[in-house]
Amino acid sequence: MKVYFVGAGPGAPDLITLRGAKLLGSVQMVLYAGSLVPTEMLQHCRPDAELIDTAQLDLEQQQACYERAKAQDLDVVRLHSGDPAIYGATAEQMRRLEALDIAYEVVPGVSSFTAAASAVTAELTKPEVSQTVILTRVSGRASAVPELESIARLAEHRATMCIFLSGPHLKKIVTDLRLHYPDTTPVTLVYRATWPDQRVYQGTLATVLEETKRGAWNLTTMMLVGAALDKGRQVESSLYSKDFTHLFRVVKKNKDAAEPVEISITGDEV
Repeated sequence: MKVYFVGAGPGAPDLITLRGAKLLGSVQMVLYAGSLVPTEMLQHCRPDAELIDTAQLDLEQQQACYERAKAQDLDVVRLHSGDPAIYGATAEQMRRLEALDIAYEVVPGVSSFTAAASAVTAELTKPEVSQTVILTRVSGRASAVPELESIARLAEHRATMCIFLSGPHLKKIVTDLRLHYPDTTPVTLVYRATWPDQRVYQGTLATVLEETKRGAWNLTTMMLVGAALDKGRQVESSLYSKDFTHLFRVVKKNKDAAEPVEISITGDEV
């Protein structure tokens, strides 16, 4: 018996990994977060699988499902939205599985922050602009963010920031970001990336609050902010430059290139 923590991806049922879909089609029990994982994702499950929506279950009730699966020698998929490694609340489940002597494995998934970037065809890192991506969120009722990781403190780096569940706190987030980012800094909001009702807003720190309706971006909204989102900044990496040599591509020097000529300069010519 084994439990597989599978990343369902951001929402679109075809964005689950091949490994994740294969596991869904093989196990006898599937626990999924119905509030975050679309029911269309369950099309990958075998017809006779027991499907358990955990949206209304506390941790002890979920543990009881694992215990029952162990007693019946059933493999289980615990289906999490996005990637289980990011805000997945998986660590506490793993501790309980270890206490129950139940083996488990993690299968990664496409995260909502990369799905949000793809929705606006954005690259989150650009040479000489930003080579760092900060994944964060604001404090909520379920879990607090350490003070050293507040938006205002992280904004000091002026790196690309991906702020999960940002919608209900948009005004406070923008206020904190403007302490360090210029008002012209690009901002993107993506609501339910890759879902059928996906919505996108693109603007700047100066315009986002004026151009978005309060409450319209609550729940599963990803906020992307940073200079790297500015498609007008055309800084290019040297990686594919015709003059750049690396392990897999050696640039041959032009043998016909003119040899350097030594020129003698007298004091009168200086």
